[in-house]
Amino acid sequence: MRRVYLDNNATTRMTEEVLEAMLPFYKDLYGNASSIHSFGRPARKAIDEARAHVSELLGTNSPELVIFTSGGYEYDNFAIFGVAQALKAKGDHIITTAIEHHAVLNTCKSLEKEGYKVTYLGVDKYGVINLEELKKAITDKTVLITIMYANNETGTIEPVIEIGEIAKKRGVCFHTDAVQAAGKLDFEVKAMNIDLLSMSGHKIYGPKGVGAIYIKKGTKITPQLLGGHHEMGKRAGTENVAGIVGLGEAARLAKRDIPDEGRIKGLRDYLYKGITSDIEDIHLNVHPEKRLPNTLNVSFTYLEGESIILNLDMEGIAVSTGSACTAGTLEPSHVLSAMGLDPVNTQGSVRFSLGRDNTKEDMDYVIGVLPPIIKRLRAMSPLYEEKKKS
Repeated sequence: MRRVYLDNNATTRMTEEVLEAMLPFYKDLYGNASSIHSFGRPARKAIDEARAHVSELLGTNSPELVIFTSGGYEYDNFAIFGVAQALKAKGDHIITTAIEHHAVLNTCKSLEKEGYKVTYLGVDKYGVINLEELKKAITDKTVLITIMYANNETGTIEPVIEIGEIAKKRGVCFHTDAVQAAGKLDFEVKAMNIDLLSMSGHKIYGPKGVGAIYIKKGTKITPQLLGGHHEMGKRAGTENVAGIVGLGEAARLAKRDIPDEGRIKGLRDYLYKGITSDIEDIHLNVHPEKRLPNTLNVSFTYLEGESIILNLDMEGIAVSTGSACTAGTLEPSHVLSAMGLDPVNTQGSVRFSLGRDNTKEDMDYVIGVLPPIIKRLRAMSPLYEEKKKS
């Protein structure tokens, strides 16, 4: 049986080059990067090189503005809590959206319990915010705008450049979660009026448990992990040298391989054309143009997404219904609900997220396997039977 992995927005397969770069720091090069002796210096040099690679991927010529973290949840917590606390004297208002990752949403909800006011902007049917609504939401008490670069479930890209311009004009700090965008889109954070940008290693074919946050020079932020002087005084704790080295190597390779995203986009479109030619009642849950090159989120009307996933898994195909962090819950996608999809379409959503290992043969396999599954499941669907009678 062929095995096809199409859940790369959840996590990617770490490349051999990344693993090889990491291994020495688990074995012979085991020194603490904060030590100044001959055992520690190679670790410090490796971290500095990794910081430079991440800086280059993000489009900034200032490696010292890159801070390493344990991953996505930590850097979103760091950015939001850190800025809110640092600017408490200025105001207590934060602006985000209804479609953010739970790392952002739950952090904002936590601040609400402390008395902060949070505005959750709505989105249109494609999942894009209204810039005029953003402008109107800003008050003299607004200290932070936190809006993701690209959505993890649908792949829709937000107007980040315009958001940055609005934030700068109004003197508001702007954070963007770029976990899904980094390594897929070529951008220069330095020129985009972004104050904080976060990314994760395991989304760009690197290791899990390590990420990075870019903090623009002059941005006021309160450290959340206190103790030592590590990471320019922004994050205390002995550095995860092997993980950081892996993230750096993954960033270097991602910068090199961004042109390959054009090939992946072609495969994504080929897949969509193939499944829509044999399956009716499919709804595309993403902006037709402003979206990530690798992501395809569609709803198979009158079905449950989980049933489709389990049937595909039995055929060796891995997909998801949305964020890996909400897997196992029966709650409908908060992203698709915010986009105004009716429950019938929301429940039947499936996300195909392609990666650099995927081939045309993989797409042909999915195109051949999926239609019989949908036909079989719809034959057992009371909703579909009602639709045929009407």
